[in-house]
Amino acid sequence: SDRASMGGGGKFPYPKWVWSPTGGWWCEPPRAGRNAAITLAGLSVVVAYIWSWSAELERRPNAPLRPIPSEIWAKHAIVDRANADTRKHF
Repeated sequence: SDRASMGGGGKFPYPKWVWSPTGGWWCEPPRAGRNAAITLAGLSVVVAYIWSWSAELERRPNAPLRPIPSEIWAKHAIVDRANADTRKHF
């Protein structure tokens, strides 16, 4: 068995009129790595903004029974826990 003949037979002719949002057959876009890095950077900025906004708005009227990770970055966690210790628990 010759390994060079394996692999499906190479690229075959395909209809040029077929459009695909992913690039079609054997897509090899130029600067794909750069485009991926720009997209990743943009998504990171959006996620960081949403994360900080969520931490700023997070409030807990009832204190959790044990510490939870979001209390580390939540803006009002210290105030909410101090106020919750003085309230009655149901």
